[in-house]
Amino acid sequence: MRRKTIGDQELALLQYIGENEPASVGEVAAGFGEPRGLARSTILTMMERLRSKAYLQREPVDGVYRYQTTAEQQDVVQGAVATFVEKTLQGSVSPFVAWMAEKAEVSDDELAELEALVSKLQSQRREG
Repeated sequence: MRRKTIGDQELALLQYIGENEPASVGEVAAGFGEPRGLARSTILTMMERLRSKAYLQREPVDGVYRYQTTAEQQDVVQGAVATFVEKTLQGSVSPFVAWMAEKAEVSDDELAELEALVSKLQSQRREG
């Protein structure tokens, strides 16, 4: 079953929790919400929304709910990228590739990763 999609803010929140789990609402509100001007109640609402979408789970520890992710962050990011490509780019990666070509701040590591991905795609094409 495919999970419900999440927005940019929810994705950022999920990544924050993944890096700091298990975390309470108060901890997430202080570390993630305050720098972004988000109230504790907003963070709680977002976290509960992510829990209802099955991206987070919670467990009571010493009277406080501690939240943790239910999926690897890479899977969540890949799902968000897939949704972006399908909905925003109508399934074509060409606009993204064109944007990458114009982006001036591609690091050596990012370029090496892109080259490895292209090589992998070419290899898969030859095999298929």
